[in-house]
Amino acid sequence: MKFLEYTPLDRLNDFLSRVNFGERTIKGCLEAYSCKHTGTDKKLSLSLEHEILDYLGKSSDTDSSSPAEYLLSRSSRKTLIYLVLTLYHMYPDYDFSLVKAHQFFLEESWDSFKQIFETYMLEASREWIEANGGNSLLEALYKALDEVVRLSECEIYSYNPDCDVDPFLEKGSIWSFNFFFYNRKLKRVVSFRFCCISNLMADGFLDDLCYEDDGEIFDGMDM
Repeated sequence: MKFLEYTPLDRLNDFLSRVNFGERTIKGCLEAYSCKHTGTDKKLSLSLEHEILDYLGKSSDTDSSSPAEYLLSRSSRKTLIYLVLTLYHMYPDYDFSLVKAHQFFLEESWDSFKQIFETYMLEASREWIEANGGNSLLEALYKALDEVVRLSECEIYSYNPDCDVDPFLEKGSIWSFNFFFYNRKLKRVVSFRFCCISNLMADGFLDDLCYEDDGEIFDGMDM
């Protein structure tokens, strides 16, 4: 995998790096990668393929909607490997060997993503219009993604990791979403993660408040 630089994504990243609303902050980041193997990708890809095949060999699940059924297709296994390799490049110090197929969900369409984005990024969208005017944040996002990965040809995946092993989850996180826009023909993927963080929790204010409250319990007591 190779990181790809695109000016349209940079403009969005500059805006989404920190949209502060006082008690909470909305953050987002877009990263584009070529799916061509580089460096240790081949070795890691082979290891992931063996893990998937081993899972299939042990699985007795015949449900047509199960991860096992999905992974029977070699193209589906390759897609999963590309998505996991993308995670490794996004967070090189993190171990994603425990990532499972059922943690990725194939969204039905751009409209499915749009509904989530418009619901959770409403305030950020208003801020974008005030700062930039013209097109909405969603329209700017669509245009940038279309330029990089041709949205009409893309498969859109959401990634929903377990909370205790989520490298995206920051202190004070209120909600977060992780999406991948994958174009098989171009062999290119764009990751898009966005989240909302409580500034009070992130700054440790609530921790200090709780500590002070605990201290009051012992006021006037003989220790």
